[in-house]
Amino acid sequence: MTNPTSSADAAGPRWSAPPTAVLPERSPLAPAPGEEIPSHYRWCFGCGVDHPTGLHMSIMAGEGLTVTGVFRVTEHHQGAPGLAHGGVLSTALDEILGSLNWLLAGPAVTGRLECEFRRPVPVGTDLVVRAEVTGVQGRRVYTKAIGCLDHAEGPRAVGAAAVFVQVPLQHFLDNGDPDLVRTALQDRANGAPRWRADESGFELNP
Repeated sequence: MTNPTSSADAAGPRWSAPPTAVLPERSPLAPAPGEEIPSHYRWCFGCGVDHPTGLHMSIMAGEGLTVTGVFRVTEHHQGAPGLAHGGVLSTALDEILGSLNWLLAGPAVTGRLECEFRRPVPVGTDLVVRAEVTGVQGRRVYTKAIGCLDHAEGPRAVGAAAVFVQVPLQHFLDNGDPDLVRTALQDRANGAPRWRADESGFELNP
């Protein structure tokens, strides 16, 4: 049984692009529609293939400025017994929304994230999330997403809206672990999926 919602709740998260924002063109460097969006860092909790208990998400580029991601909920992701932890679901939404920045060919970090939870997401469930860019203003990228159970037309379980802030590579060198950033760059240089060239000559999405 689900909780009743008001008409305002039915609209989902309230953050939206301001009227002065524009919807940019998809970058020619973006993954093609139907192509999997690669992991930006192999130890990322959201998309990293080498994280032992991470989300191991699969995200596909869609048409225009859209993506679709799938998160398989396992026993590692529980909050209440047999149910996904709300914070883990927030992470999955953040990961999928963040992957939209591949379509704009520029790295970005989460500035604001608002989530809504409409129904429980059981262990063993595939959460299918559709996300899109709704506008860009300056360095801010406005996005939204809807997550459904088991397939794209399944019961709606979660929703989110987020604002990302575009940043240069130096942001990660200044605030993260420079050695690990360089390792990620080297992974990309050694044949990992590529994004764009920066001043170092590598193509990356740290």
